Amino acid sequence: MAEKSSIFDMIGPVMIGPSSSHTAGVVRIARAANRILGSLPEEAIITFYNSFARTYEGHGSDKAILAGLLDFKTDDKRIKDAFELAEKRGLKYTFRSIGNASTMHPNTIKLNLKGGGREVEVIGQSRGGGVIRIVEVDGFSADFSASLHTLIIDADDVKGSIAFIADVIAHDDCNIATMNVSRKGKNEMARQFIEMDSSISSVALEYLRHLKWVKNVTYIPNID
Repeated sequence: MAEKSSIFDMIGPVMIGPSSSHTAGVVRIARAANRILGSLPEEAIITFYNSFARTYEGHGSDKAILAGLLDFKTDDKRIKDAFELAEKRGLKYTFRSIGNASTMHPNTIKLNLKGGGREVEVIGQSRGGGVIRIVEVDGFSADFSASLHTLIIDADDVKGSIAFIADVIAHDDCNIATMNVSRKGKNEMARQFIEMDSSISSVALEYLRHLKWVKNVTYIPNID
């Protein structure tokens, strides 16, 4: 008798299953969140919304999100053992589901992560074909894919700050693909999400980090 295939069977480097939205995209959301946190998480509250809330167990999104939090890539054969491996690593996690969030994309996940002395909240959408969008970080509106090199910069909301940072990036021979700036109020801290076509140098990063009005800089290379 032929052996049955798991939803996590692989063809080449690509994860297949009922839907790449429920597998590859979910892994990528978690890996992006790890990089925003700056470490692998020690604790995670994982909230599935809408379509995900109804199907995350049957379609393997629960294994996929844990695998991503363990920083496995989408073609890693260990994904099928994510529950056991998360337990061995000591990752504490809780699953939650909200099935009727009308303002959210059908395939939305919220991750509340703790690790390395930090906490973050990341909301991501799985758009299909493994494509993701990170749409919110710590309450700041975002819009990036994590498929490009990404800078997240917290800075005082001062005049000329956006242009100044863009100029630093340009002088490092990096081309800005997208930029999204979010703030919670006038003259309050602003958060810039900048996607670039190429990597930024360590010298430019350190220069940005040492600016008096810049509070934090997170650099996320292409997660794949």
